[in-house]
Amino acid sequence: MSEVLSQNEIDNLLQALSSGELDVEEMKDNGEKQIKNYDFARPSKFSKEHLRTLEIVFEHYGRLISTNLPVYLRKNIQVEVMNSEAVTYSEFSNALSNPVVLGIVNFSPLKGSVILEIASNLAYTMVDRMLGGSGEPLAKVRDFSEIELLIIERIMGVCVDLLREPWENVVDLHPRLERIETNSQFAQIISPSEMIAIITINVKIGDVEGLMNICLPYLTLEPVMDKLNTKYWYSTMQEKDEQRYTEAIETLISKAPIPVKAILGNSTISVNDFMNLQVGDIVRLDTKVDQELDVYVGNIRKFTALPGASGDDYAVRVMSVIREEQ
Repeated sequence: MSEVLSQNEIDNLLQALSSGELDVEEMKDNGEKQIKNYDFARPSKFSKEHLRTLEIVFEHYGRLISTNLPVYLRKNIQVEVMNSEAVTYSEFSNALSNPVVLGIVNFSPLKGSVILEIASNLAYTMVDRMLGGSGEPLAKVRDFSEIELLIIERIMGVCVDLLREPWENVVDLHPRLERIETNSQFAQIISPSEMIAIITINVKIGDVEGLMNICLPYLTLEPVMDKLNTKYWYSTMQEKDEQRYTEAIETLISKAPIPVKAILGNSTISVNDFMNLQVGDIVRLDTKVDQELDVYVGNIRKFTALPGASGDDYAVRVMSVIREEQ
């Protein structure tokens, strides 16, 4: 549909034509077709819609990281998706420096693998925190030791497991960390000329800040590319089943252990009498034998009961329930 001009725009256009500022001949369509250049070395396999949907997926992923990793690192973690772009794999690999932390992740049931790249300063910070340090990165970059790689593999394994939930609207994903590489030459998962999507995430662990890059090859995502659009994404988002969550919470609460105590009575004695108490001494309480006892659940007075026995154990029989209004 053509754009509708306002009356002021029409008046200005007529004035420009009459004054000679615009030439009618130049405004005529010359019939030439606009030709768009196409780079066959960089085929546009990822549209802006695809990249935007991937950003939505990894925004969810970032929230999971900021919630789960503090359990292991005991530090506040802030995660933010910076940008997404489509490049060739050679451009991604050539930009890597050594040593580098690359996690090769099997994206089952999708074919192929994806790469999680973590900045070296973040990796050193994670190792320092896991070993009880304050979380300071190394002043001078060096190669990772075997022990450090094992610690990084544990943390990266947690990050890989968190990938499943953000992708559940697209595919039932079962990601698995295959290995960790510190040399980019040993992480050639696809041909250098193949297109990939790069999602850049900014991660801040305490005061240390660095980038995490997720490399997603087109060949891996090709079977689900039709689902990587916002229209499909929002149409397939499952509504929260409030009843199901309520039942799950009630089940967990019902299994929680809580202390229950019955107070036989109270008494007040002097410090001198308390220090001289001996086995067999009698302390007089302020309750009678047939008087109901107060039973506390946690620190809340909840029941009244009579003392007794159950087999060889002391017990109480609940006689009444104390409501909140009482």
